[in-house]
Amino acid sequence: MHSLLPFLLAMVAVIVMLNMFAAKLKIAYPILLVVGGLFISFIPGLPVIKIDPDLIFFIFLPPLLFEASWSISFKEMKKWWRIIGSFAFLVVFFTALSVALITNHFIPGCTIALGFLLGGIVSPPDAVSTGAITKFVAIPKSTSTILEGESLLNDASSLIIFRFALVAVGTGQFIWPEAVTDFLWMVIGGVGIGLLLGWLFVQAHKLLPTDAPSDIALTIIEPYLMYWIAEQLHSSGVLAVVCGGLFMSARRLKFLNSTSRIHAYSVWESFIFILNGVVFLIIGLELPEIVDGLKEDHIPIETAVGYGVLVTAILIAARMISSYVALVSTMIFRPSVQPHASSRTRRWMMPLLLGWTGMRGVVSLAAALAIPVTLSNGEAFPHRNLILFITFVVILLTLLVQGLTLPYFIRRTGFFDGIFNEENEQSTRQKIKKELKQHIYQFLKSKYENELKDHAGLEMFLKHWEERAKATDDSWMNAKTKTIFIEMLEVQRDYLTELNKDPKINEEIIRQQLYQIDLEEERLKMI
Repeated sequence: MHSLLPFLLAMVAVIVMLNMFAAKLKIAYPILLVVGGLFISFIPGLPVIKIDPDLIFFIFLPPLLFEASWSISFKEMKKWWRIIGSFAFLVVFFTALSVALITNHFIPGCTIALGFLLGGIVSPPDAVSTGAITKFVAIPKSTSTILEGESLLNDASSLIIFRFALVAVGTGQFIWPEAVTDFLWMVIGGVGIGLLLGWLFVQAHKLLPTDAPSDIALTIIEPYLMYWIAEQLHSSGVLAVVCGGLFMSARRLKFLNSTSRIHAYSVWESFIFILNGVVFLIIGLELPEIVDGLKEDHIPIETAVGYGVLVTAILIAARMISSYVALVSTMIFRPSVQPHASSRTRRWMMPLLLGWTGMRGVVSLAAALAIPVTLSNGEAFPHRNLILFITFVVILLTLLVQGLTLPYFIRRTGFFDGIFNEENEQSTRQKIKKELKQHIYQFLKSKYENELKDHAGLEMFLKHWEERAKATDDSWMNAKTKTIFIEMLEVQRDYLTELNKDPKINEEIIRQQLYQIDLEEERLKMI
């Protein structure tokens, strides 16, 4: 333990330095972390990091999924639910089936069950990788929501495939009626358990006398409880965390105060950054051990690399085919929501670009490492090392090839220029600020008309709304005035919540305004 702790601390330091270096180079930090882990793994004398396969999902997935469900716009998800649902479920199954059939044909000894196992592992694109890469280019909010929403839900569908394929490999049989029943329970049970626990956790925050540190501590515990309880009931822990997280996220203003929300944002941002960094660094660190396993199985490295390239090509092709099918289906059945490209050529080229966004990462690594070393009868798990190596090659190739070229393709082609008719964010932000000031003015005039006549502080507040933070004299802020100001902030929150129901308004702008209101409330508390 004394030798491992310095190594873990050094890992965090390396993650921070590589992230700063990636920001300077303007490339996604997962790419540098994987490459950095690969180079670090060749340093002699380093301790070997081994994670229990049964714990790999439980350690990393719940907080990553929970944080992602709090960050995504549920309003945008509802708007694009058809394409998100098709990519999260139908495309994942199509991709896994393609991988299963082709690997069964080309890889000696790879059964259909093993092919589905590999397909379930590598089929879900990674939200962290895609988000880190696309932040360097301007893409519409709707497009990023589709990618984020897809990655939230496809984790569940891919892990369901993984679980059934694992059972099929271990038992040598696949019983369809039982599989369908189990699948329905995993989906329905996962959603129901997540919503029920999310409601219970919201009530607990409301009823218990919590402060900011205890609220944040509870939010860290809650995704683990959702995942663990759902898995104990043999349903989908991933769906439980996602649905519970979405439920709680939509009600964050009701059970968390401004102090808890502000502090939680910083804590979770750092926590998730470290978790993601550790996982991507482990991807690189695991390679030498995986290569040693291939040598024990007498599989040439060149052959294994070829299999990895083949599977990567299948994934890219399957995603592009699915993108074209989705575009054609939308044009036929939902022409009103199809992308409004500036030309026919650009519209038909767009699925190629969307197909190029399928970078793999955390979930694929976690699933691959979760494969047991032996079967229930004590025999070695067939092709485990080869599956691990193929997964590593897929992650590395998609991150390096697609990840490094995607920003260039977006900027060079201008595919997203004018595709979505969204209101300019800057003008929307200014419009909301103006409406907020007018709304508060009417609120004060209607409720505190007498106080407005006699209180110079409130008059100054109305006349100098933009200048109030610069004021150095807070003597006019007495208890009565502070109470009114706090009430005004609540009125603003209610107004923004109602405004967010407008489908034309970007929810990210609403959240930014709510965050500013939280900061203002914290400033008032300090006076």
